[in-house]
Amino acid sequence: MSVAHSNGHADANDSVASYDVLIIGAGISGINAAYRLQDSAPHKKFAILESTGEIGGTWALFKYPGIRSDSDLATFGYAFKPWEGADIADGQAIVEYVNKVADDAGIRKKTLFNHRVTGADFSTPDREWTVTASVNGTEKKIKAEFIFLATGYYDYNEPLKVDIPGISNFKGDIVHPQFWDPKKVNYDNKRVVIIGSGATAITLLPSMAPRTKSITMLQRSPSYVIALPKHDPFARIMRFFLPSALAFAIIRFKNICRIYASYHLFRLLPAFARWFLRTETKRALKGVVETDPHFKPAYNPWDQRLCICPDGDFFTALRERKANIVTAHIDQVVEDGIKLKDGRKLDADMIITATGLKIQLGGGMVPTVDGKAVKMSDKYVWKGSMLEDVPNLLLAIGYINASWTLGSDCTALFFCRMLKDMDKKRKTLVVPKPKNRAQLRDRPLLDLNSTYVKAAAKDMPKAADKGVWRMRTNYWYDWYQAKYGSYDGLVFK
Repeated sequence: MSVAHSNGHADANDSVASYDVLIIGAGISGINAAYRLQDSAPHKKFAILESTGEIGGTWALFKYPGIRSDSDLATFGYAFKPWEGADIADGQAIVEYVNKVADDAGIRKKTLFNHRVTGADFSTPDREWTVTASVNGTEKKIKAEFIFLATGYYDYNEPLKVDIPGISNFKGDIVHPQFWDPKKVNYDNKRVVIIGSGATAITLLPSMAPRTKSITMLQRSPSYVIALPKHDPFARIMRFFLPSALAFAIIRFKNICRIYASYHLFRLLPAFARWFLRTETKRALKGVVETDPHFKPAYNPWDQRLCICPDGDFFTALRERKANIVTAHIDQVVEDGIKLKDGRKLDADMIITATGLKIQLGGGMVPTVDGKAVKMSDKYVWKGSMLEDVPNLLLAIGYINASWTLGSDCTALFFCRMLKDMDKKRKTLVVPKPKNRAQLRDRPLLDLNSTYVKAAAKDMPKAADKGVWRMRTNYWYDWYQAKYGSYDGLVFK
């Protein structure tokens, strides 16, 4: 077994490197999986394949103004590495945090950069994967017993396609946040219109406002927005009086409880949830901006994710009239702005299309088993961690109602336990197989009605309505299952 080096070359006497585990993706979930693996199974040889030249995933790739987490870092960060910065952190701080973990744990030297995975085929007779990667335009083969997909759930090369009438008519700058280049995008003293109402738009508006001539968020339909403190007072007290590790454990426990308490309360009492969120919004805007129609969504809270704004910065920008919000439908984009169906016109020098990201599991790679392509949309997901009928493949899937990384860590913990048990029993292959598939009823893998989620549903694997095929929704239950749960639904060979 040869060791592949980070420059993309294997040992000269062996052109195909071989590993026990290949982790695809060096973002926050991939580094987490690597840490868990080398901590619990240091004898396992693994490598991370990363398509770019740096560690950090989404947080290293996205460069738009104000990029930050939309979850608290006590739960979004690593359970084994206390977070001590702002509770809602900016993207650069997250990149530095992930890189420090990778460097301190020696994971960087096990990362193969500029390796874009283009295919993976599992051989049942050989009981191993052959992964094909493009390395600076050259095809490379790598073998592994297991693959751990930690590629996130967005397409990093293509945004969600949205039809904006007449967008080609516009003579100014058109920018999609996903491809924002700070060296090329200049919005100083410009009239900017942001199209969209999700987390990205709500992040951009207050971040860009001080430098623009005018900035307007144009939304077709509103979102629920809630202000949370960037620095949690409770966390500050805990960190002041308690040792770092103990303070972190208490803060993390409290935040997880808060997340699920509010989620279940809002789902159980939607009328109360709507009233509460609208009341908080009115209080934040202080009558300067009307809540109807701008903050009156047609759906219930948690039918789509709630958008947060740290320290109420979004509301502050609107309240102080440094930014504007318009709720209307686009009639036509013209050379110098956007005409609305209600007759108004928004003058613009720059249009930012914050219309959503395109969901994509596995980085666009379609796995094959014995040469036969796996149609993901036909497959159920086992305990949010493995794909039906696909051997030795793990998926880092998180939560829609909590920090994504809580769920991906459950997959990593489960994987490490399963590897140990397989070694003890001398098993080398594991595949999820429903016992009574005809009795399962399809459920969405991501239970949200957001546009970007609905657009991807036809290409996504699915959850079911019962047993081990249900999608994970509760961290405490899933953590227990990862550490101590049964292997019901898995076939070992």
